[in-house]
Amino acid sequence: MFVTTLEPAFHDTDALGHINNTRLPAWFEQGRTELFRFFTPDLDPRKWRLILARFDVEFMAELHYGTSVEICTYLTRIGNSSFTVTQEARQHGELCARGNTVMVHYDHDKKRAQPLEGELRTALEAHLYTPKEAQA
Repeated sequence: MFVTTLEPAFHDTDALGHINNTRLPAWFEQGRTELFRFFTPDLDPRKWRLILARFDVEFMAELHYGTSVEICTYLTRIGNSSFTVTQEARQHGELCARGNTVMVHYDHDKKRAQPLEGELRTALEAHLYTPKEAQA
């Protein structure tokens, strides 16, 4: 699991005084940076080997300005060429939002998915995790 700590900016808030719901997809993307390095170690977009196929965000509680937010990032599924990244946004130890993103290992020149094999698959498997509530 990867943990990224973010400090909400004032511009992340909305008219209701809490963090705007549109910020979570961007924060979750930032939390996936270390996974991106498995595919493109120098993060050079000209060498990018991933595409995003799907994402969702479920909101459980408000997030607020002035207190750091932890983004916990782990994998909950690894397929032949795609994998699901699950992420949690926590503030004061409370789960405030959870998101799932399906990423595909992709060859942009050939316009097709590539298998997750060898060292790459092993690196991803090290971050495979099933939350306790999902095991029940």
